[in-house]
Amino acid sequence: MTLRLAVLLSGGGRTLLNLVDAIAAGRLDAEVPLVISSRRTAKGVGRARDAGLHVDVLRPRDFDDKAAFCARQTQVITAADVDLIIMAGYLLHYPVPTGWEGRVLNIHPSLLPKFGGQGMYGDRVHAAVLAARETESGCTVHVVDDDYDSGPVIAQSRVPVLADDDTDALAARVFEAECRTFPEAIANHAATLIEQGALSPRR
Repeated sequence: MTLRLAVLLSGGGRTLLNLVDAIAAGRLDAEVPLVISSRRTAKGVGRARDAGLHVDVLRPRDFDDKAAFCARQTQVITAADVDLIIMAGYLLHYPVPTGWEGRVLNIHPSLLPKFGGQGMYGDRVHAAVLAARETESGCTVHVVDDDYDSGPVIAQSRVPVLADDDTDALAARVFEAECRTFPEAIANHAATLIEQGALSPRR
């Protein structure tokens, strides 16, 4: 089954490009018919368009309230006829829409439940890991629920924290783990959903 993915981003788009590379290499049987960015100036917008992907920019500031923003986002995602919603560095809180429970995935750059929650993203996470003198870090793929970084964990990969690490060095090592882990976790989770009858195979 070729999965159809809606990818949501707010920043540079490296996670999106990793998925595009995994698809091209045959490591993930999927396509990305829709990319949504919460920021018009996000580098990921240009990178997605350069990769030939359709991008919609949906910003909360352009809507009357959060409910209207979320409703429009759900409308766009539903119209794209996708199987899974993939958070790829998406920094906004997006309540899981009715009917999408279990079909929204996020990757976080730490070993949740450590160093997660609102405001914990990117280098903030790595800086907190270093400040806590952790000996290992990594990444976590989890099912999204209505709280930050709290949904069921479906995959984790661990990396060492080295004595001379700064945030850049640790971030690079964690991202290498993300590149391996996220495509595999997406494929495995989709297979589980199909087995459970929560996702219908496409014909």
